[in-house]
Amino acid sequence: MTGTDSHDVLLVHGGTPLEGEIRVRGAKNLVPKAMVAALLGSGPSRLRNVPDIRDVRVVRGLLQLHGVTVRPGEEPGELVLDPTHVESANVADIDAHAGSSRIPILFCGPLLHRLGHAFIPGLGGCDIGGRPIDFHFDVLRQFGATIEKREGGQYLEAPQRLRGCKIRLPYPSVGSTEQVLLTAVLAEGVTELSNAAVEPEIEDLICVLQKMGAIISMDTDRTIRITGVDRLDGYTHRALPDRLEAASWASAALATEGNIYVRGAQQRSMMTFLNTYRKVGGAFEIDDEGIRFWHPGGSLNAIHLETDVHPGFQTDWQQPLVVALTQASGLSIVHETVYESRLGFTSALNQMGAHIQLYRECLGGSDCRFGQRNFLHSAVVSGPTKLQGADLVIPDLRGGFSYLIAALAAQGTSRVHGIELINRGYENFMEKLVELGAKVELPGSALV
Repeated sequence: MTGTDSHDVLLVHGGTPLEGEIRVRGAKNLVPKAMVAALLGSGPSRLRNVPDIRDVRVVRGLLQLHGVTVRPGEEPGELVLDPTHVESANVADIDAHAGSSRIPILFCGPLLHRLGHAFIPGLGGCDIGGRPIDFHFDVLRQFGATIEKREGGQYLEAPQRLRGCKIRLPYPSVGSTEQVLLTAVLAEGVTELSNAAVEPEIEDLICVLQKMGAIISMDTDRTIRITGVDRLDGYTHRALPDRLEAASWASAALATEGNIYVRGAQQRSMMTFLNTYRKVGGAFEIDDEGIRFWHPGGSLNAIHLETDVHPGFQTDWQQPLVVALTQASGLSIVHETVYESRLGFTSALNQMGAHIQLYRECLGGSDCRFGQRNFLHSAVVSGPTKLQGADLVIPDLRGGFSYLIAALAAQGTSRVHGIELINRGYENFMEKLVELGAKVELPGSALV
């Protein structure tokens, strides 16, 4: 997704260290899902620490289309969601609101419970590799749903109450785990989900559902058991902070030789990132309110990095950190094991002066599911290299923020196209850049 509108282009004058303080609020990978969970309740829910991002606005619109009242709460970043009068929505309206988001697939279970049917339009999302939705539909069939392909999407029906089942995920997918949780809590009987995702955002969603009255247990072997209940109430919950956004700003501090205090960042959910950050040569200091990240001077260290599902190094941390690795001394090896196309963003970094070579082999570590499938999923980053300003077109959310980091670290001016995509997951990122001293401007306007 790219934009040709001048408002979707940002001029970045690089070479200035980012310094100052910004705040991260609730996690993009939790908040929209917790909003969907409110559909399951018999009364209103209160969700706090909600960021003003596009994914939140999409879900808010979809909930309102289905009769859910959504209004601001008493404190900033609080939403009150009242699902008392849930109703069917117009297909065209659903399609228009969903846009490129994949979140509507998670409406299936709650709507089947509340209405007995649901319509899900064709889904979009970031182009970083296969995230097939067929598995979502397979899961729903196991619960007892019937699915019929219709013009513009899929029509789902639950002729009887959905019933629990045994499911084993072929890969610990976050989206599939969320689908099972949101469907199983009101299904009849017990659902056993093995090889489940166990990300902190999944745990936080389980906390939301437990507050509503769900019975959910997590075992140490990635097995989640859900005992269906007949009724759920509303919840009051403060969303956990966005560890992925926090790490993006940390990488920006490293790449620009800056110093950024990320208020709201929490150590517990970022431990794997913090270890890697320290190995690269970055410095950080943790207090009760957040984490300060900075470049301590001197050379950065080349590292070997493999992404993995939690508790491994998150794939969403990889792209911003790769920009910093272009400034490290020596050869860094990056093995992407989660999304097969996520390293495609490096071609633009090479245009800026980076030396990054992509390989189809699993480099420097264990074999992964992409190793024999002809995907360029490993990278060798040779550094340090001076980056130069360039014309950049944002490919996806994390890649887009990575391009911003590269443009900020580069000498000269870059034109970054498609910045609206960054609003999907980074709240007020333009204002935050300005607060940190970045020299950015929208074409035709004064320096921001």
